[in-house]
Amino acid sequence: MDFRWLKREHESEAIVIFGGWAVGSQVFDHLTGAYDVLFASDFRDLNAELPDLSAYDRINLVAWSFGVVSYAHWQQGRADPFDHKVAVNGTLTPVDRMTGVPPLAMSKTIETLSQESYQLFLARAFNERQPNVPIDCVARREELSEIEARGDAQGIEFDLVWISDADKIFPTANQKRAWPDGWSRQVSAPHAPFGHFSNWQELLS
Repeated sequence: MDFRWLKREHESEAIVIFGGWAVGSQVFDHLTGAYDVLFASDFRDLNAELPDLSAYDRINLVAWSFGVVSYAHWQQGRADPFDHKVAVNGTLTPVDRMTGVPPLAMSKTIETLSQESYQLFLARAFNERQPNVPIDCVARREELSEIEARGDAQGIEFDLVWISDADKIFPTANQKRAWPDGWSRQVSAPHAPFGHFSNWQELLS
């Protein structure tokens, strides 16, 4: 796992993003606001520690897709640094026929991963074709296998859960079954919904 700063201007609040599988930080580039932003990616292992964030008045979490369960596993055994937690289009049961990514879809993605199948994945994640993006198939296949092997996570509560009504990766109905009543808010968007938001505050609240 890797942490890297996307924005660091010594603001009073920070946002830590646990990103989605094989989709980089560029989906967040347009979001504005007075926040320093730290991005976590590559969940083959969860050994990395956060940098010192003690100077911030408030620390927010945004976890997306498989970043939701990866964060939950990372958090186990560590002190919770977050004042506010938001989950986006992911669950704590990452591979599950009723509350996660269907097992058949997961196994097919792992077994057939190629440049071509990755472009199909991106098209489904954004509900439109995406520019060609190179992928390290070996590393990303390993990452999916590790996510599947870790399995479900428990004991994590979120302040807000965003669920897209046109999610073709984590089926919308599965997400609704996965979260307690009152936690979630629906957004009219694909699995990668961030184009629906113009600033960080909209996403956090």
